[in-house]
Amino acid sequence: MRIKKGDTVVVIAGKDKSKTGKVLQVLPKSQRVIVEGVNMITKHQKPNPQLQQGGIIQQEAPIHASNVMFYDSKLKKGVRIGYKFLEDGRKVRINKKTGEVID
Repeated sequence: MRIKKGDTVVVIAGKDKSKTGKVLQVLPKSQRVIVEGVNMITKHQKPNPQLQQGGIIQQEAPIHASNVMFYDSKLKKGVRIGYKFLEDGRKVRINKKTGEVID
């Protein structure tokens, strides 16, 4: 997957289209990502030892990786990601629009 934990992404499809957020978790087996503040669901939580107070809580649900795009803060929009090998043999992610190395 081209999206990694900690990346800032923009949602390009679905009910939260055009929202941006930070990737909290990547689920590669199901090709999904959990993005901060996107695809919020309501969950009824019973009290347990970790969560003393039960009740209704809001939390993020996974969204398919094809519905998010890496967000470039300089261009202020979503961009595609590619890969490139550097002279020292490292494989790095690059911004397809500008050719800049990501990370």
